[in-house]
Amino acid sequence: MKLGICALGGMITAAVVATSAMGDGHADKAIMAAVKARQSQMTLYSFNISVVGGMAKGDIAYDAEAASAAASNLAALAQMDQSRMWPQGSDNEALGTEATAALPAIWQPGSTAAEKGMALAEAAIAMEQSAGAGLDALRGAIGAVGKSCGACHESYRQKN
Repeated sequence: MKLGICALGGMITAAVVATSAMGDGHADKAIMAAVKARQSQMTLYSFNISVVGGMAKGDIAYDAEAASAAASNLAALAQMDQSRMWPQGSDNEALGTEATAALPAIWQPGSTAAEKGMALAEAAIAMEQSAGAGLDALRGAIGAVGKSCGACHESYRQKN
């Protein structure tokens, strides 16, 4: 199974090389496009999590079809190759906190961002397989998704 989550790890090197090879003006545009793309992906995560999360909490009536669709979207998003969305220099110290909440720690040696992204993909895939099987199945699977999202945000996203 190919998982392109948070696509850091070895793929960051490729993104750094690609970004370094561009002229400064193009690199700035490319970096801002990458930030916009990953923020858009996070918005899509949030949109779909609000569906399954609302159902799990009882705020939204459980609907197997809607739960399955949202869980499938999350699994697809988590498996998407994000390597070009995380170039070196696209953190909040380089671009400012108005542009991004991504901490420079994502790109530091010893970063566990890729592992945390893998955990999100695995949890999303598991939820995709059970979301349409009833509210109890959804509730049993959503905790791991929330935990994996929170783990990455706790370590690699600026706290407000």
